[in-house]
Amino acid sequence: MARAHINAIGAATPPHDVHAAFCDFFGHALPDPKARGLFARMAKRSGIDHRYSYFAPVWRGGRAVGDEDGFYLPGLPRSTAERMQKFETFAPTLAAEAISALPIEDERERITHLVVASCTGFVAPGLDQLIVAALGLNPGVERTVVGFMGCYAAVSALRLAHHFVRSEPEARVLVVNLELCTLHFQLGGDLQQILSMLLFADGCTAALVTADERGIALVDFRAGAIADTADAITWRIGDQGFDMHLSGEVPWRIARALAAERERNDRSGLLRGTPVDDIGVWAVHAGGRTILDAVETGFDLAPSALAASRGVLRDFGNMSSATLMFILHRLLHGLGPLVPAANGFAVAFGPGLAAETFRFEVLG
Repeated sequence: MARAHINAIGAATPPHDVHAAFCDFFGHALPDPKARGLFARMAKRSGIDHRYSYFAPVWRGGRAVGDEDGFYLPGLPRSTAERMQKFETFAPTLAAEAISALPIEDERERITHLVVASCTGFVAPGLDQLIVAALGLNPGVERTVVGFMGCYAAVSALRLAHHFVRSEPEARVLVVNLELCTLHFQLGGDLQQILSMLLFADGCTAALVTADERGIALVDFRAGAIADTADAITWRIGDQGFDMHLSGEVPWRIARALAAERERNDRSGLLRGTPVDDIGVWAVHAGGRTILDAVETGFDLAPSALAASRGVLRDFGNMSSATLMFILHRLLHGLGPLVPAANGFAVAFGPGLAAETFRFEVLG
């Protein structure tokens, strides 16, 4: 049976680095001085230096006062419809940039399947159809959309590509993960909500998955869920955008669950009986500094094991489903500790509270 391989990954972000502006703008929006101080400390400890958006920050007198479009202004809440109009404008452009970063000019006529994952916007004709039209792909390409799954949708999208290639060895699958999280920032004085927004950013990746034996070989996939955590991460559609809830319990629950996985480590578990020390490359969704700390603690990893994940968090923030693909991009293109012939393990967490994982092999 054919085995699927990630042959190449292209990545793209919007043009504006908004992290410093966000911290200034939303930090000063908190009415309580104690809350402002706590936010400032948490921002410094976040492990994030840069996040990107299509909203260009405006500074006056050393203070961030909004964006050039006037989309985020105090006292002017934006409807979900307005946010979706922005998604329809920005998403095709960003997808085209990520796809252009792939060396597939000679491949376009050969693409047989398109998988698009996003949880931050909806439009019809869909982003998948817009991509087909923009790239001039065969209009008969098989299209699949993975919608509203959250951060672990990257794994679900790759799993689909994995199955396509295994069942059709000639398949050439284009996998696009696109998230515009900054469309859903909420103006208000709630500290917990602002701390959740502190993590998120925009980004897109495009990956070519085929049976060609180069790049990263996908071995197998497995999902798991932590009992009694259905409310730990939620993502609901509201009248003024999509509303994120991220419980402060998430990191310790992940750490505890992974420690139990490491201790039992039988063939039915997430690690499939593989000793942690036998895993040479880790690709862990950079959901936040505390999430990466939880994985490091739960699996008892060396601090260097998650260097690629921490690097993506630092340079881009949490881009929901695109984040794990940015980490694989960093590994695949020599920007991280990729060891030829090493066994790899990837994991992402999201609503449920659930984990989606896959094992991979690095080809020499």
